[in-house]
Amino acid sequence: MLPRISRSRLVKRTAYTTFGLGAAYLADTELNASAVTRNLRTLWTCALISADYKLNFTPEHADRIPAIHQRVADRMYDLFTSNGGLYIKIGQAIGANAALMPAPFQQKFARLFDDAPQIPYPTIARVFQREFNKSPQELFAYFDEKAVASASVAQVHKARTWDGDWVAVKVQKPDVGRQIGYDLMAFRAVMWAFEKWVFDLPVYFAVDFISTHLRAELDFIAEASNAQRTASLVASEPRLVGKVHIPKVYPEYSTKRVLTAEWIDGVRLSDREALGRVVGEELPEKSGGMFADTVHEKKNGIPESMYHVKLKGGMRAIMHTMVELFSAQMFDWGFVHCDPHPGNIIIRARPGSSLSSKSSSTPVLRDPQLVLLDHGLYVTIRPTVKRQYASLWRALLTSDWDTIRNVTESWGVGEAGLFASAVLMRPMKIGRANGSNSLEKANGDPNKELNAYEQSVRMKERLKRFLVDTDKMPKELIFLGRNMRIVQGNNQSLGSPVNRIKITAYWASRSLVTMHERSSRAWWTRLDAHELWRDVLFRTAMFSLDIVFWVSKIRQRVRALLGLTNGGFEDELERSVRGFARSAFGVEVGPGAFEG
Repeated sequence: MLPRISRSRLVKRTAYTTFGLGAAYLADTELNASAVTRNLRTLWTCALISADYKLNFTPEHADRIPAIHQRVADRMYDLFTSNGGLYIKIGQAIGANAALMPAPFQQKFARLFDDAPQIPYPTIARVFQREFNKSPQELFAYFDEKAVASASVAQVHKARTWDGDWVAVKVQKPDVGRQIGYDLMAFRAVMWAFEKWVFDLPVYFAVDFISTHLRAELDFIAEASNAQRTASLVASEPRLVGKVHIPKVYPEYSTKRVLTAEWIDGVRLSDREALGRVVGEELPEKSGGMFADTVHEKKNGIPESMYHVKLKGGMRAIMHTMVELFSAQMFDWGFVHCDPHPGNIIIRARPGSSLSSKSSSTPVLRDPQLVLLDHGLYVTIRPTVKRQYASLWRALLTSDWDTIRNVTESWGVGEAGLFASAVLMRPMKIGRANGSNSLEKANGDPNKELNAYEQSVRMKERLKRFLVDTDKMPKELIFLGRNMRIVQGNNQSLGSPVNRIKITAYWASRSLVTMHERSSRAWWTRLDAHELWRDVLFRTAMFSLDIVFWVSKIRQRVRALLGLTNGGFEDELERSVRGFARSAFGVEVGPGAFEG
């Protein structure tokens, strides 16, 4: 039994310690937006993950590895959802590229949605006082205190200016600005530990690039500038004028933490039911892509202005415009929107376009217009990289092995076939160095069944050979891949109405024929004869791809008539990619892995 004096000291020390920890926790919560608590949670979770893999990931315990993957996926998912903010965006980035990760990661991160409770109105009012020295009611003629949408970083309110314009007011949540420095510091530490100690894979090389762009996403002045620049570029492209609209920004009502833009009434691409009604088409009952999870499908319905409207061209017109828009961004403008998920796209009737209906019961035919929202995350592609990327796309479709190798080697990529498959979202195996069309053999016997440990080791070895020289790799490819993956998912979700690969490849080839610099010279003086000849060869090769696409569409229609599962062109590509992953890596990729 402890002496009385020792027991007293122990009680005092316990009380002081408890009080000190409580005070520190309260100060962190109230003054520091729980930044320290979030970092400790991050470091603890990553320590558990590291220890789990180090201790249990062994050949002797191969049968336990699926359970390890499940535990790690659960811990990471819980960490991202508990911390919120930028952690949600990092988790979504993992989900968009989870196809070659173990099945638990595919299942967990495909369902990570950026929804968050809205912060109370008094907090919003304080933001306005700091930014404008006015309350929302003073700044606007009307301001809805209840947010119409709330995500991890910001929430949106509907308002009306004193001039009578309806606007969407995006307000950054105050905690995010205080948390970002700590969050990015933890992100840097974790990536370093995973590369140097846990997985021995080159992942740290992208930290600076990703951190810079995530930080820029919180600057609403930069977002306003991105929107205005994109609107100007769309207006300069005859193929997109009228088909694409970027909401007007109101600079006088915008600051670094508040962004005010034109209010748009329309149907979100994420609302399948409403979208099907306004285009007069029945969408596939079961589809992959971004809309597979109907529980989280955002359903804003059809606005009153579109009750008696039918959009011409159907899903095909909508997706064709979308693929053309992002192709122009990649290959012509070199300025790419990196978050084109369905919630950031609204479809409305093009203002001023109408064909009068003879009866009040018949819908009025209108041209569709795609409205692109959320311009916070953009990447600028250097001219050299832009031309190389376009050359790579054309080479992939024409089996130009030398060009593929030259581009991938200049980017420090050692596995040209794996990289090509990632670019096209379809299986590609590159011919040997002698220029023949023979295919590379996958590592080992593709028919051999591997246990979980062997699968992971094979994947790790292949990925290390893929990232040979990370200093050479253009960091822009990280976000380009994200854009391509989301657009592919959108097309798949709508039943593959367009040949996405063909449209994208045509833009790539056209961008190589004409010099990139904007010039007042006549178009025929800006043609490159060598590239023009290559373009002719490319168009000839594309004919076969078109045949494959239309055969797929016919098969899709026949299966629909027979009441069978109605998969489209993108679904067939997905099955091919799963087969490629099995043969090249020994990895079983589930059908849900490509659901965005």
